[in-house]
This record gives sequence, structure tokens and C-alpha cells, in this order.
Amino acid sequence: MVPQRVSLITIGAYDLPTLRSFYQSLGWEETSISSDNYAVFKTAGVLLSLFPIEELAKDANIEITHSTEVFRGVTFAINVEEPGYVDSVTEEIRKAGGKIVREPSDALWGGRIAYFADPENNLWEVAWNPTSVFDESGAMSSF
Repeated sequence: MVPQRVSLITIGAYDLPTLRSFYQSLGWEETSISSDNYAVFKTAGVLLSLFPIEELAKDANIEITHSTEVFRGVTFAINVEEPGYVDSVTEEIRKAGGKIVREPSDALWGGRIAYFADPENNLWEVAWNPTSVFDESGAMSSF
């Protein structure tokens, strides 16, 4: 059986120092695992790492397209506990240099959402879902 969990997400970074600086500017702290060529941030329930994209591709034995302008077909989400948090979190992201690609708005399904891109166009959603359940560490356990 394959364990049903996500433990670590790694973003292949074209410019690791710039991407690291952006996530630090969000107020996210790195773990002691980080080094000059690898950044690891602890989030609620999952570790987020940044690794040079060339090294990540070599490790996976695949070729990469050298472009930060394409949608990679993956989004990450920061789910929050209150609808107003979508707006305030989006403003903090804007102040940190994130590119807001969808301003906060009510969603057809009853929640509130916004989208932003980091400096390499990795797409993130900020969302409030009225049925979300969070554990004591802030990790979302269901919605």
C-alpha cells in the first residue's frame, strides 16, 4: 500500500536565491536542513523545499524546459480559517513582491479565493472554504 500523504513538496528553482528571498519575505522560516543550495521551509503538515531545477531534473532523470513564463499545471494552496484572511494574506503577499494574478473574490462554491505567483510564476491559491477543518498545528485535515 502507498501511504496516503504528502510529506515534502519541492519546487525546482531557476534562481534559488531570489526564490528563497521571496518565501523568507512572506515571514516563512527555514529549517536547519537548509544549505546554500537547498532551502526547506516548515509549513503546517508539509515541508516545502526549493532546489536548483537543473539538479532536480538530473536527480529525476528528465529534461527540463528553461522557462518561468509557462504554467506548470500545478498549484499550491494556503487555506485560511476566515474569509477576511484571504484579503489580508493577499495584501501581505503583495507587500512581499508576489504577483497577484486574481484579486480576492467570492467563489461560486461559497468560499473566498485569490491567486498569486512567486517570482518564478509558481502559482498559489489563498482560499477560505467554509467547511475546512484544521488540526491544532494549522494543517487542513478535510473540507
